[in-house]
Amino acid sequence: MQINGVAHTFITAGNFAAARAFYGQLLPFMGLTIVADTVNSFYCVGGRTGFGIHAPAEEYAGQRFRQGSVGLHHHCFRARERTDVDEAYDFLVKIGAHIVHAPREDSFAPGYYSVLFEDPDGIRVEVNYVPGQGHFGSGGRLGPGGEGVARGSGPGSVSTT
Repeated sequence: MQINGVAHTFITAGNFAAARAFYGQLLPFMGLTIVADTVNSFYCVGGRTGFGIHAPAEEYAGQRFRQGSVGLHHHCFRARERTDVDEAYDFLVKIGAHIVHAPREDSFAPGYYSVLFEDPDGIRVEVNYVPGQGHFGSGGRLGPGGEGVARGSGPGSVSTT
């Protein structure tokens, strides 16, 4: 078997109204189409990607995400062009997102370029661009001469707020 990508990711928002307002701007900006929008769920699909949010169970309403706790570490959307990362950053600043790091190159793969930010609940989200074959190309961690990927490596692995 060989999978065909990630069908969807759903997160539970501590403040559903704030998360709905945030993702209601962000996801359509990134080209995703709203396919479900109810009192407790919001879901968009585009670019062979689905992303959605759910309202929390009553006893968890108002809780915030804690980076480094068990569960989701961060979600990363892959951009088609390097300039898309810059465009996403400009949009995020415009809507008042908390920016963890502005667009920058990192050594995760040759040409790795990303912006890292947080949603209203503090869940980290990334938009990145990696040219060519990324990890599998020459100079990538899994390509010729690559050292492999160490546990805990990758964007946002160290909490920096």
